[in-house]
Amino acid sequence: MDWKESSAGHGHSHGNDGQSCHGLHGAHSGHSHGFMPNFQFMQRGEAMLDPTQQPKKYTQIEDSSSWDIVKATQFGAFDRCKELVEAGYDVRQPDKENVTLLHWAAINNRIELIKYYLSKGAVVDQLGGDLNSTPLHWAIRQGHLQTVIQLMRYGADPSLVDGEGYAGLHLAVLFQNMPIAAYLMAKGQEVDASDANGQTSLMLAAQKIIGPEPTNFLLRCNASVNAVDKVNRNSPLHCAVLAGNVDSAHILLDSGASVELQNANGHTPLDLAHQVNSPMLIHMLDMVKNERKKSNTRCLRFLNSYQAVLQCVFSVCVMWALGAILDLNSESWLLKGVLLACLLAMINLSCRRLASATVQSLVPSTILIASIFWMFVTWCLWFLPDILYTHIHNLTSEVTWSHYGGANDVSPDCFGSSVLLPAYLQNRPWDCQGDRGGEEEGEHENIVVLAEAGCLDPRIFCTSCMMRKPMRAHHCFSCNSCIAKQDHHSLWINGCIGARNHHFFVLFLMTLNLLCSWMLYNCVMYWSQRCVSRASDGLWEMITELFTCSPWITYICIITLLHMAWASVTLAQQLYQIAFLGLTTAERASLLHGQRKLPPAYSLRQNPFNRGVLKNLVNFFQLRCCGLCKPLVLDWTQEIPMGLNRDHQMFNSLDPV
Repeated sequence: MDWKESSAGHGHSHGNDGQSCHGLHGAHSGHSHGFMPNFQFMQRGEAMLDPTQQPKKYTQIEDSSSWDIVKATQFGAFDRCKELVEAGYDVRQPDKENVTLLHWAAINNRIELIKYYLSKGAVVDQLGGDLNSTPLHWAIRQGHLQTVIQLMRYGADPSLVDGEGYAGLHLAVLFQNMPIAAYLMAKGQEVDASDANGQTSLMLAAQKIIGPEPTNFLLRCNASVNAVDKVNRNSPLHCAVLAGNVDSAHILLDSGASVELQNANGHTPLDLAHQVNSPMLIHMLDMVKNERKKSNTRCLRFLNSYQAVLQCVFSVCVMWALGAILDLNSESWLLKGVLLACLLAMINLSCRRLASATVQSLVPSTILIASIFWMFVTWCLWFLPDILYTHIHNLTSEVTWSHYGGANDVSPDCFGSSVLLPAYLQNRPWDCQGDRGGEEEGEHENIVVLAEAGCLDPRIFCTSCMMRKPMRAHHCFSCNSCIAKQDHHSLWINGCIGARNHHFFVLFLMTLNLLCSWMLYNCVMYWSQRCVSRASDGLWEMITELFTCSPWITYICIITLLHMAWASVTLAQQLYQIAFLGLTTAERASLLHGQRKLPPAYSLRQNPFNRGVLKNLVNFFQLRCCGLCKPLVLDWTQEIPMGLNRDHQMFNSLDPV
């Protein structure tokens, strides 16, 4: 973010390179930590400069011999600055606006000049400018991590406050420079340190920054969710409610923020939600308050302990009840409609009273488990007797092959393998922690080492997990973990698809499609033998006849079609991305989202991971074919492969960490 030219005379343009120089006073008038309406934070999807990259210097064609020392500092004309200092200019002398040369060097990320001025006696913590800030404060505002590191090496104190009462950590959070915030905390800054108004960084993030990242980051660093400020006794949840920040309020509630805590005026967060007239916050706080009251009962504690098993049993029972109502031996559709309405009302009541967010996340996966269970039951009770009858009839009549019996001659074994493999794969421990891209031990030491090595780049460092990310790793907010070579977060398995289970997921889709196809075939054969006795007059008449003949089989067929629809589409998409692109779903989505910023001729196939269709398939499935193929073996959870350049166009758009 560049400051515009100011009327003070020091907001110069960078001339030929087109980059504006950062002027202190233009910053004061235009931006103030998110308080001003025109303050805009840079979004993750926008193009960002490498935080370790030095700004462009002036072109050698332009003569700097006539520049004053302030302009030479802004443009990084080291030789001219050195010439003027050696001629007798005092580096500690502020200009007429109380801004020192070290301030100008820090705000423009001039590392060499910072070292030179400090070696000549510049005061590292000298206050200056309209906001009475130190050079470190301005480096933090601008997001110049290397300047921050250099100043702190020379003794800069990040705990000093500026004219607005903010210390270094507060500024890093307000300007959403999370790598700098991580570095400051790794160097010893307390996450719950308060500013001049007694507000912690978490309160400022909840009140002034829309979006989950700063709040998630601070909570990951063990920020207190129930700390209160000195003036109004507001907690972070109070601040989020007053600002209408639904994202932060949701995250704080999930982290255990108190909904009963009162401020200096005796108001709880729910009272403030009514004052600001926010229906969403009122509903959220009411629901959490009621859930916490109910959680103390013995019944709910038992339900929470076995919620996955109980949700699975509940899904099985609901699917049976729905099919049983349709299969009633009654021609009254009114009766069936009333029973279905009662069933839906019971489901709705149960979800409202008992279902938490965790239970709701289990719904798709438990529905799939229940569907596979009833497919198996249907096959055993409806299709298997016909198969056995056909075999017995063939033996007694000494017929070795009949149309229906021969077609189902291997159906027991085939169906058994088809139904057990999806059930096994669906219940595999798809553990997100198994795909984490690094270790959490000694994370402070790791942050310092990475920062001082110039590697605390958002493309490499995850500010949510506070660790270094391997290439192709993405942070999953559902699992709250970095997933190595993440493809996507799957609702059907309630977990992430990553480096260690991606090929299992593709196998799961294949077997699920096989199961659904086999069930559809058995349904058709069952209908052809038992239901269709005459030619139907039309499609609707045929459907009506089939439903009247066997409602349960029709019900199972519809469920099978629904699962086959999403499974076949997902399988086709996965195979296309694996074979023809060599990309994951997350990478493809990121590229498609940022394709407008790439050269027009850029294709998704032009990426460093695409090695051709055959090699892509061999590497993904680790096919060896008795030694004929040699797949590339890489542990994406432990290493960053050499020879893959992060400056490639596909890595320029940052993932939302």
